[in-house]
Amino acid sequence: MWATHLTVGLGDVSLRLDLQHWVNEALMALFFFVVGLEIKRELVDGELRDRRVAALPALAALGGMVVPALLYLAWTAGSSAQRGWGIPMATDIAFAVGVLALLGARASTPLKLFVLTLAVVDDIGAIVVIAIFYARDFNVAWLAGALGVVAIIVLLRRFATRPIIYVLPAIVLWVCVHESGVHPTIAGVALGLLTPTHTSRATRPALQLEHRLDPVASFMVVPLFALANAGIRVTAESLHHAATSAVAWGVLVGLVVGKFLGVFGATTLGERLHLGRLPDRMTRRDLAGGAAVAGIGFTVALFVASLAFDANRQYLTDAKLAILLASVVAALFATVVLTTTASRHDASGKK
Repeated sequence: MWATHLTVGLGDVSLRLDLQHWVNEALMALFFFVVGLEIKRELVDGELRDRRVAALPALAALGGMVVPALLYLAWTAGSSAQRGWGIPMATDIAFAVGVLALLGARASTPLKLFVLTLAVVDDIGAIVVIAIFYARDFNVAWLAGALGVVAIIVLLRRFATRPIIYVLPAIVLWVCVHESGVHPTIAGVALGLLTPTHTSRATRPALQLEHRLDPVASFMVVPLFALANAGIRVTAESLHHAATSAVAWGVLVGLVVGKFLGVFGATTLGERLHLGRLPDRMTRRDLAGGAAVAGIGFTVALFVASLAFDANRQYLTDAKLAILLASVVAALFATVVLTTTASRHDASGKK
């Protein structure tokens, strides 16, 4: 079904993609639009506004991207699988925060804020990686057209406040980016960042759009994306191949081990160099739990895998199995860290 082609167009101008690519390139643009809105909110009104507070989560996110990528490259050295180095870089914010929510009081509020800020910076990093390293051949004319549409949207912000006015320019921008060779989800991010946070009428367009579209992205786009991309045939043969695959082990080690070492190590180094500070009442146990939960990399990791190994189905299957397994292992790892150490503290009477 996902290989069925759908053509959308007007007259001689049309775009023909299979259903899987419509999900990955059109619906995921909406998902990344919401991500762009979240980043804009954090930059203007959230944790990223205070550089001192945002410094450590930003460093943690950077370490949590670099170390997994290096571990993956080391594991797949000398093979064509190295193109997948971006897969273990991404933390899935929804699942990571969901695991912390399930842990209740064992996951402190400062820890949740730290992981949220880390995940926002992580999203920025993933967007940059997708735009630069997983783009197709550039078409300068279409890219210039996309920049022209962005300029029009910037001008419209001075005169138009109703979101409906931006629908047509948004569609044109998506088409231009799609044809330019840059992945079209970047159009969604750009639109999110261009959305004004406040207007002269004291309304908050970005926040209103985020509240309206977040349920659509979470409960429609992400499940459809998972249905179109996460499906794998689990057989004895596929499991055996993944168990001996450099791709699978690179992703697994990158997400579970690399994320933990990168987040925990970068944060500790940042503290010692006085580059920032942890939120009040956040302990080393909290940091270890946050570093462990950062290894959950579902949606964006699957997305990058589909870009990296679109032409190699075996590598893609190995990567998907590893992403799913790594996400489960990272969730269990974080649960053990945050529950066992908490119980010891409680037993000793220490806060």
